[in-house]
Amino acid sequence: MPNRPVVSDAASRRRDVGRSMIAVTSTLVCGITVLIAYVNKARCAGGPFEESGRSAIFDVVKDSNVCYSDIQYLWLGRGIDEHLFPYITGGITPDGQLTGGAVEYPVLSGLLMWIGGIGTRTDADFLLHSALLLAPFALLTAYLLARMAGPAALLWAAGPPLVLYAFHNWELPVVATAVAAFYVMTVLTRYSLRDRAIAAAVFLAIGFCFKLYPGIFVLPLLIYVLLGEHPLREKRFDVRGALMVAATAIGTVVAINLPFALAGYDGWRASITFQQLRQADITTNSIWYWGLRPLFGPTRDAESAFQHVVSAASPILVVLSFALACWLGWRRYQMAGLYPWIGVSGAMLCGFLLFHKVHSPQYTLWLIPFLVLLEVPWGLIVAYLLADACIGIGVFRYFYALGAGHNAEFEQNIVQIGVWGRAALLAVFFFLFVGARERSVGRLGVPGAESLALGSVSADRHIAPPARTAA
Repeated sequence: MPNRPVVSDAASRRRDVGRSMIAVTSTLVCGITVLIAYVNKARCAGGPFEESGRSAIFDVVKDSNVCYSDIQYLWLGRGIDEHLFPYITGGITPDGQLTGGAVEYPVLSGLLMWIGGIGTRTDADFLLHSALLLAPFALLTAYLLARMAGPAALLWAAGPPLVLYAFHNWELPVVATAVAAFYVMTVLTRYSLRDRAIAAAVFLAIGFCFKLYPGIFVLPLLIYVLLGEHPLREKRFDVRGALMVAATAIGTVVAINLPFALAGYDGWRASITFQQLRQADITTNSIWYWGLRPLFGPTRDAESAFQHVVSAASPILVVLSFALACWLGWRRYQMAGLYPWIGVSGAMLCGFLLFHKVHSPQYTLWLIPFLVLLEVPWGLIVAYLLADACIGIGVFRYFYALGAGHNAEFEQNIVQIGVWGRAALLAVFFFLFVGARERSVGRLGVPGAESLALGSVSADRHIAPPARTAA
């Protein structure tokens, strides 16, 4: 008989019950957290209302009380208050102002915005409807992370970022799609690698149509499929499987975007043009504004030169960081026999967040799943959350101090601590993620099998091959 690990049915059932309890607990805790998150943002909403439906209190307290949200702000100016279907009408002016039903986000986010606006007459209604629409994605993410990583999922379910950003913008659906792709690849191992990867590619492509960033994870995923996930077997490059993953991702993106592009090309194209025209300014929280901008003079020509430099340097450095992450993954593959595609994906995200000209506070929600799934020192995670709070809270207090004519030196220092602390830790995470092992609850029941699923086996781990049976 084969020399295989023997696990009793009773022990297996106990583990299943334990995992289920952790997942349910994480989901319930997440429910309480998103309720707190809504109450936090709702402090900016409510009567009396202006004729436009805007809460009169919004412009008074949004920065001083740190309850600003893009959801409430964009009730006006994007056709939501007029219940215009997105992208079909409208466009963008030469100076970057969106008109009609055009919005600055990919089509599925625009569609969610429109759905959230159905039946609303005020920005308070829109905030509530949007919160009800988005909350299930936060709960789903908490459940999936707990099934994969156990109690570490509480970092998502109960962490400060979810309170600060759950209803700041439309981030929760895109995070859920990325986590769903990881879940398919790591948990549903009874299906073939190709089948899992194709399903994961669909989720990543859907995420791309929400907020773009999951699309970059398709590259390490197809490399993983190309190289295979069985280090003990003879290596055979699965070129067909890799191409199928790429074709699935591209086809899904085209299928989702094509109807919008055909129905209203100008409105659809406006979202892309808006992001291309966006500049690195005081609202973007990037190293470009706080690090490079002071080197240029105060004149209009100096500002123009600065923006040209950023427009060229930012995408180049982002692409180079992607290439470096994939190369580090290849080095890891040569040492350990498996390509760490989730770790490489996390590193690519770090490169994007570090070098992109815009680093909105809510982007922290993108990063949290990687801090849950990968073994990163908790001290660094706490340090990142503190730096993030300096941005998520400090930047609005900074805007309030500037608007009120107060001395804003203290608030500016807090913001800079957040910007540079976060940037330094992203650089550290970039390298840690590629070589990190997973936080696993051992759901596969076989020593080392969790690492096989995640594609990140430690170089010093040896897994003995199963004994062969007689013919």
